[in-house]
Amino acid sequence: MATLTIIANITAQTDKVDLVKAELEKLIEVTRAEEGCLQYDLHQDNENPAHFMFYENWESRALWQAHMGAQHLQDYLTATEEAVVEFTVNEMTPIG
Repeated sequence: MATLTIIANITAQTDKVDLVKAELEKLIEVTRAEEGCLQYDLHQDNENPAHFMFYENWESRALWQAHMGAQHLQDYLTATEEAVVEFTVNEMTPIG
């Protein structure tokens, strides 16, 4: 089965960029240690610092779903509840 690529876009409130960035950074090490995580890279837009993007690769959708239910992700959602304007996730399959 092909790996699952996730593109997650997060847009912070303009006055909450530092908070959201700090909370997103907390996810990196613990997520990279999760079963099935092949790649988990956080990016920040050069022209819009309120826009963050995770580029992720997972061994399977089931293992990514387990990540989505992990406590550290729930803690992030609680900490940034009023600080995020938009959060979108695209599930992608490599084709080449």
